[in-house]
Amino acid sequence: MKGGTVQINWHDTKPVLTLDFHPISGFLATGGADFDIKIWQIDSGEAQKKIPAASYQSSLSYHSSAVNVLRFSPSGELLASGADGGELILWKSHVTDVGQTWKVHKTLSFHRKDVLDMQWSSDGTFLISGSVDNSCIIWDVIKGCVHQILDAHLHYVQGVAWDPLSKYVASISSDRSCRVYVNKPQKAKGVEKMNYVCQHVIVKAEQQITDDAKSLKNHLFHDETLPSFFRRLAWSPDGAFLLVPAGSFKISPASESVNTAYVFSRKDLSRPALQLPGASKPVVAVRFCPLAFSLRGSNSAGFFKLPYRLIFAVATLNSLYIYDTECVAPLAVLAGLHYAAITDVAWSPDGKFLALSSQDGYCTLVEFHNDELGSPVPLSGGKTVSSDINKDTNEQKPVEMVVEAPINGSPVVEKIQAEATKVKPVESTPPVSSKPAKRRITPMAIDP
Repeated sequence: MKGGTVQINWHDTKPVLTLDFHPISGFLATGGADFDIKIWQIDSGEAQKKIPAASYQSSLSYHSSAVNVLRFSPSGELLASGADGGELILWKSHVTDVGQTWKVHKTLSFHRKDVLDMQWSSDGTFLISGSVDNSCIIWDVIKGCVHQILDAHLHYVQGVAWDPLSKYVASISSDRSCRVYVNKPQKAKGVEKMNYVCQHVIVKAEQQITDDAKSLKNHLFHDETLPSFFRRLAWSPDGAFLLVPAGSFKISPASESVNTAYVFSRKDLSRPALQLPGASKPVVAVRFCPLAFSLRGSNSAGFFKLPYRLIFAVATLNSLYIYDTECVAPLAVLAGLHYAAITDVAWSPDGKFLALSSQDGYCTLVEFHNDELGSPVPLSGGKTVSSDINKDTNEQKPVEMVVEAPINGSPVVEKIQAEATKVKPVESTPPVSSKPAKRRITPMAIDP
């Protein structure tokens, strides 16, 4: 693994607010506060033992305000872009003699304020968007119109996610709630129409505080003072898990809040099954690698019961954690990459590259070499596998939402610290003022 901040003029030194990889070609699209979308080719630095390089390909200019989110459709034929002021544009790919070009296909108008996040349905026919106007909108892409409005949030909707199995959509807001909606089709004139209704509103969790069965409910998420406009949540590619950022939890009433990301099992989306705490700064974006990998059999104490390994990235305001579903500890921790907030994270379709965007106007590219992540294996044919959380570990069962730290100097901690030192910014990158937390905390299962 090798990576670092790529010191090129990404968006005229303006903040880079979003990025996404094309699912077929692997081109990287970035959106910034300069109102432009830019397409880049990512080149491996493996042969030269350098960090990956980005070469400019083209610009997509149409927005009249900052571009907050970009997402390619599953087929790669369309690109959706959301911006300040409620602008939402669909771009369509055209193949010409000089290569691939993108032209405005449709403009989707209804949001009254900034669009902050979007996600496609697995078949590419619908799109969900979240906005500063406190609403989520499900769009019919073929008709180019609103299909359904979900307006129950009381503050900005900063993240949305569409279940790859098409049963659920999820949203998270600065009103400190995460909402999960389930599809309950309505019949109209003999035709079933997709209709999402709210199934779960996740706000607080009970915590045991004394032995006499007294409990206290604590908020699970940061409030509107979180210094980021983004809380980008994500489903796993098999639909077994929902990973939610912006978590904040108190281990005890008198303790300070711990920054965390929560893992929800598809079998029970009403409460977190795991938490991934320990970050010194709030988690603002999460993203799963689109590929599954063969099990390594190196750790029988993992929390996920899956026939393969899934890998996911957890981005905080100033660092990146890379996890897989077979190990308890992160595979790697990368810090010191940017001197302003991270805004988005994306994986290339082959799992070889991981990209981060930042408010400092730069992007970080990480390259994984020669099956470093493992051997890719096919997912379960579109059917979700068991999303059980494995609690048959040697550790004592924790109290609800309690986390445990490994002993300093343990092999796990040393491995994380060694991995973190492998990836450093190039010399011209300004340092990050906030250092990663010294206390390493492992994920823990939560008793039902």
